[in-house]
Amino acid sequence: MATFAERIKEIEDEIRKTKINKATETHVGRLKAKIARLKREQQDRIFSSSTSGGPGYDVKRSGDSSVAFIGLPSVGKSTLMNQLIGQELSAIAAYEFTTLEAIPGIMNHQGANIQVIDLPGIISGASNGKGRGKRVLSVARSADLLLVVLDVFDTVRHLEIILNELFYVGIRLNQSKPDIVITKTMRGGIAISTLKILTKITEKTIKNILQEYRLINADITIRNDITVEQLIDALEANRVYIPAIVLINKIDLADQEKLENLSKKFPEATLVSAESGYFIDELKDLIFNTLNLIKIFLRPQGEETDFEEPLIVREGCTVGEICDKLHRKFREEFKFARVWGLSARHSGQKVSLRHELANDDVLTIVRSTRG
Repeated sequence: MATFAERIKEIEDEIRKTKINKATETHVGRLKAKIARLKREQQDRIFSSSTSGGPGYDVKRSGDSSVAFIGLPSVGKSTLMNQLIGQELSAIAAYEFTTLEAIPGIMNHQGANIQVIDLPGIISGASNGKGRGKRVLSVARSADLLLVVLDVFDTVRHLEIILNELFYVGIRLNQSKPDIVITKTMRGGIAISTLKILTKITEKTIKNILQEYRLINADITIRNDITVEQLIDALEANRVYIPAIVLINKIDLADQEKLENLSKKFPEATLVSAESGYFIDELKDLIFNTLNLIKIFLRPQGEETDFEEPLIVREGCTVGEICDKLHRKFREEFKFARVWGLSARHSGQKVSLRHELANDDVLTIVRSTRG
């Protein structure tokens, strides 16, 4: 019986041989769905071989957000980590695979405590379990932000390997989750409702892909101009959408012409030198801003506002989430809250647990008194 890899390769070869046009796009869409299903079954088998991350990979989340390094061996991830946190937690050596487990540290910046995790280097085939790929990618899936580290002299190859390995385990970098709602029904076939004109996929292709997932009766609402891949991602329902910063490291070893070419080829990448410390302070700001962290100042009832130690939370945080962060009893005893700042319609607005806060808001939580 053919292995997963052989079956996937066979379908990929068929796609490559097929000329893409209106007559074949539905067939190709269904083939892509078959590949996605086979890869999921392959991943399930690989990742189910152990129920935890394994020794050195069960990283307990701490701090206000979690950031993880991802890259091939010997690209300077450990040195970058030590520069960011201001101490040498991660071992450094001039040979590959120095880091053999996930090493967490804390970066203190703008009042935030950001967990930074140095992960062992991945290699091609990591998503299939090669090296420590299964464990490394499991930790990466849970991060709030990924720092993709590339070597200045092998940038293209490194980026291709990393993007492929992350894609295969369902990590989507710098993408928004497609706005698709699929509801199974008892009868009526496939009913498709679109709020935008679809230019990248036809209704016939949508129905064929749904059939590949054995969905015969369903209502599907699509609010974006989606691609075949995005529909498959929605059907798989196991994708994670993580922001990423691409770092090109070791620029102190390259000449000016090389750096100018890299800047043109990778305009969104950030050039750094872990060894010299070049752009490290700016990188800290970039991490903070990419995480969309905001500051909330607490004003205890009947007291002055504490402007010295703000709460650091993710953008979009609600009053209820603030209660949970402070103490579980705050939600149980919650009566109402008052807000001063950008999220308030007026100064001292009375709000509920569902109220979404904005940066630099001042918050008072009023709890019911019992007994």
